[in-house]
Amino acid sequence: MLLLRPLNFNDIQGLERLAVISGGSMTTLPANRDHLGELINGTQQSLRKDIEQAGDESYHFVLEDTDSGSIIGVSGIDATVGISSPFYSYRTEKVVHASNELQIHNQIPALHLCQDYTGVARLCTLFIDKEYRNPVNLHLLSRARLMFIAQHPERFASRLIAELQGVVDENNRSPFWESLGRHFFEMDFTKANYLTGINSKGFIADLMPHYPVYVPLLSQEAQDVLGKPRPDMQNVMTLLENEGFSYRGYIDIFDAGPTMEARTDFIRSIAQNRQVAARIGVPATDDSNLHPALISNTGLKDYRCLVSRIDPEQPEISDEIAQLLQVSEGDPIRLMLLNDAELG
Repeated sequence: MLLLRPLNFNDIQGLERLAVISGGSMTTLPANRDHLGELINGTQQSLRKDIEQAGDESYHFVLEDTDSGSIIGVSGIDATVGISSPFYSYRTEKVVHASNELQIHNQIPALHLCQDYTGVARLCTLFIDKEYRNPVNLHLLSRARLMFIAQHPERFASRLIAELQGVVDENNRSPFWESLGRHFFEMDFTKANYLTGINSKGFIADLMPHYPVYVPLLSQEAQDVLGKPRPDMQNVMTLLENEGFSYRGYIDIFDAGPTMEARTDFIRSIAQNRQVAARIGVPATDDSNLHPALISNTGLKDYRCLVSRIDPEQPEISDEIAQLLQVSEGDPIRLMLLNDAELG
């Protein structure tokens, strides 16, 4: 069975393996042992804090195959962004150029470097081993952290974003970077992405153009990928849209991938899950009454979440699931019903 739980120091080797097989495709998961150690340390320190208001805390979770003990996925949440270091985006807006004399009125799309998302929470670092990639596991890895937010809302900002990787070719070459970023940075896209991932962000403010970038001046190839996710991220974008996230014209400054946003308390998995008392016994076996569901405990340091099939009217969990969730009869648990259609 697959179980999501907070990252701890025993996971460093499994995390390194995921960083390597991700092939540099994730800014927040670079193959750098020191940075990965910081992800673990940041998570453990954040879990130990007493929180009155969201700050620079960061929480990362791993998806563990309990049969083999292997770490097969990772996902994270930043309580806020842009507090301890700048958080940049490009905001897409129309710039008006007009001439009364010539009777010309043009609206030209332009990219504005901004820090508009300073102070919002962020979903990040979503990666799963390709051997385990299927809709059920993706929903567990992504949505279980929303259940965590539902249980601990005071730890997170009232708005939540998720950045999706932009389009790159088979050589990890970004059309947007080649058309814009490369002119200001003497390095390839992979290296720039890596430096950002290990928090070497100061160079961005120093070298990026601070004036609007007129979209028609970009190559057609770059214009075509503005706000488009990498093809293998399309299912993640669909999942986010079903949760209530929307794209509002903000893109990543390196690869032009879309930034999705939502009010935290409006997100489906946060607003619609319910808390019940755990009933441990023999679950119903009538498949017609069983529905897949995210099931979590209500812990913090010992947070656990998994997917199982339950009867919504009489939700009972087995002894095995109770042990994995570290709950006893009558303890509070959270349930979020899934539907078979969205799981494919």
